[in-house]
Amino acid sequence: MPVRTKPTARQLRFGAELRRLRERAGLTSTEAAQLLGMKQAQVSNMETGRLGVSAERVRTLACQYECPDKDLVEAIAAMTGERKRGWWEEYRSILPAGLLDLAELERHGNALRTAHTSGIPGLLQTTDHAREIFHQVVPELSPPEVEHRTSFRIKRQAVLYQNGPVVPYQAIIHEAALHMRFGGRDVARQQLKHLLKLGEHPNISVLVIPFDAGGYPGAGQPIYYVHGPVPQLDTVQLDQSHGIALLDAEAQLDKYRRILDRLTALSLIETESRALIHNIIQNL
Repeated sequence: MPVRTKPTARQLRFGAELRRLRERAGLTSTEAAQLLGMKQAQVSNMETGRLGVSAERVRTLACQYECPDKDLVEAIAAMTGERKRGWWEEYRSILPAGLLDLAELERHGNALRTAHTSGIPGLLQTTDHAREIFHQVVPELSPPEVEHRTSFRIKRQAVLYQNGPVVPYQAIIHEAALHMRFGGRDVARQQLKHLLKLGEHPNISVLVIPFDAGGYPGAGQPIYYVHGPVPQLDTVQLDQSHGIALLDAEAQLDKYRRILDRLTALSLIETESRALIHNIIQNL
C-alpha cells in the first residue's frame, strides 16, 4: 500500500489512536515493530496516518498491545472501512484543507454540540447570512471564494437531514448573537425564522443563553464538540485566527464537555428559547 503524502485529519487521528494503544502498552515504536514482525518505519507511517491499515491489522495490533477495551478497538477498526470519497473532495483544490477535515469529521460524528456567543452556528445559517459572513472576512475574499465557501457551508448542513439515522445536534447561542444584523434587517429576520423552523426538527435543539444569565465559561470562543462512537474518539473543533484547530486529548475533551454542560445549564429551555427568538423577530 503506497504511503500517503497528505493524510486527512481523520487519517491522522486514526494513526494517533494506534500510537496511543502502543504507548499504553509501554512499548517504543522499535519494540512494537519487533513484536509485530514489521519495520520500524512501517509502524511510524501507520501512526502518522501515512500508511493505510486493515481492520484485521488493527485487531492484531490491539491484541499484541493487550488492549482490554473491545469497544475502543472496534471503533478504531471501523475507521478503516470507508473508501468512498466524500462530497467535500470536490473542494480539495479550492478551500483550505481544514474546512474539508471539518466536513469529514461531521460526516462520521454520532452527535454534535456547539456553543456560540457572537454568531449563528454554521449548520444553522441561511445562504444569505452565510454569504454576508464571508464578505466580512479579513483579508477580503474574492467573489468566487465567497461563493465557494458559502456553497460549502450550505452543503455541510446535509449532515442534519441525511438518510439513515439522524444526528442529534444541540446549538447553544447567546442572545447577543441573535441581535446581530448581518446583511440588514431582512436577512436577520429570515435567519431567526430559519432557527425557529430548524428547532422543530426532533434531532435539533436550539438553546439560548439570555443576557440576564450573567457570566459564562469559555471566554466567548465558539466551541464545536463532535461525539465519536466511543468517548475516546470525541473531537473538539475551535476556530482560531490562523485556521481550524482539532483537539482530542483526554483532558481537553473533559474540559470542553464540562464547559458545554455549564452553558447548557445557563440556557433557557427550548420552549423559552423559541419564545425569546420570536420576540426578537417581532422587534426587528
